[in-house]
Amino acid sequence: MNNHAALDTSIYTAVTEAIRVEAQRILSEGQVTAVIGYAASRRKGSARPVIATDAVAADKLIFTAACVNNLAVYLTKAKKDIHKGGKIGIVVKGCDLKALIGLMGESQLKREDLYLIGVPCSGVLGSTMQPATELTTATIAPKCCECDVHQPTGCDFIPSVTVPSTPQLEGKYSAEIARLEALTPAERWSYWKEQFAKCIKCYACRQVCPFCFCEQCLCDRNKPQMVDSTPRPSGNTAWHIVRAMHLAGRCAGCAECERVCPMDIPLNLLNRKMAKELKELYDYESGLEVLEKGPLNSFAEKDDQSFIK
Repeated sequence: MNNHAALDTSIYTAVTEAIRVEAQRILSEGQVTAVIGYAASRRKGSARPVIATDAVAADKLIFTAACVNNLAVYLTKAKKDIHKGGKIGIVVKGCDLKALIGLMGESQLKREDLYLIGVPCSGVLGSTMQPATELTTATIAPKCCECDVHQPTGCDFIPSVTVPSTPQLEGKYSAEIARLEALTPAERWSYWKEQFAKCIKCYACRQVCPFCFCEQCLCDRNKPQMVDSTPRPSGNTAWHIVRAMHLAGRCAGCAECERVCPMDIPLNLLNRKMAKELKELYDYESGLEVLEKGPLNSFAEKDDQSFIK
């Protein structure tokens, strides 16, 4: 296959129009006080998150391949002022919807406080910092090649368009996980030590993650200090292992952490590996339904207990 073959994003024009009409309607009727979505940014072909509070602003909403942000992060405690006005509308791709479902299960959000505008999605760009604006097999985000929710369900409104069939693309994460699993434990440890050594402790991964909603992170505490806050090997390794375990059974696979990492650490690879383990051990996938407890904070009689000596 030509690595630069264009992917079909023809539905995005119709999706954009449908989002605008619906956002204007629910704002005008007073069903919501604001709609969180995307609008064009200054650089040609780019997009940015926006909060539309009236019909005029809603007319600027868009959906394109550049709409990469997971907007669920704007509904967490870190952005709690947004909730004060009343019911909120939000534009969600499939991976964003998984995050909202997870947050509902953790009692961070209530379904009745939200108006979900689902977006049929053929995929988004892997990097919005590059000049490419066309979605191709070379520019598509790796997460989209393994996505199983291109057509979200259970939303209050979904544009009546169908995601066009796309060519089967190689799953970057699946292939890399298979490669790492074939290595010895020592070789795998060497790989991750090399990756974690690049970390500069900017915490961009934490800031962009919908599930890092604590108002004070455990890793920021210094009495006692749980994790070294300086970018040194021991502190870096502790931070990333703690974060991976914290997200196990919760991560929506939006890959925002990996996208914003300035050091190109394959953070979503680690998250996908944890998701694979949970699927194999507990037949569990996060974000499919609202659950109060996941497999790592609950007990079932059928759970494997062979590790108990």
